[in-house]
Amino acid sequence: MPKITESETIKDVLVVEPDRHGDERGVFIETYRRSWFPLGREMVQGNRADRAAGAIVGLHFHLHQADYWTVPRGKARVVLHDLRSGSPTPGATLCMDLDETNALGVWIPPGVAHGFATLTDITISYMVDSYYNPDDELGLAWDDPDVAADWGVPDPVLSKRDQANPRRAGIPAEIRPHIGLRR
Repeated sequence: MPKITESETIKDVLVVEPDRHGDERGVFIETYRRSWFPLGREMVQGNRADRAAGAIVGLHFHLHQADYWTVPRGKARVVLHDLRSGSPTPGATLCMDLDETNALGVWIPPGVAHGFATLTDITISYMVDSYYNPDDELGLAWDDPDVAADWGVPDPVLSKRDQANPRRAGIPAEIRPHIGLRR
């Protein structure tokens, strides 16, 4: 059974430390089970991205969708920031490294902004609990001083979209009340 712990920094973020089984043939790691996430819904879509070292992706957030991330190749610095109204950890930022050696997974609830920096070339695998919906694909500035993230990448490569994301204070008021805790 893996070790599953709730983040002390951001409520409802779960970190999975999976069991590893190996011998001279290699390693086997069970990376996901629905039963590990009692507050979550069934994951309905799986995605994979390959990124070169030095990139930052995010910060992104969803009003309705949860994500589950693992990094089976390379090393990524994951940054999470709690935007949820009514959260016991509003405005908290968590930085953690996921890589092929620690094999950690992270479950990210709706309303928690998430992004990653590629400390090496990586493959990131992520599952989501709802199908892609462009209306639920929102952004927060990666370099927002209110987030105060240590990305670990001195001169990052960013998409035009991620360069244009607003600061926390610029998130429209009509969106903020809808960022809520899922129970």
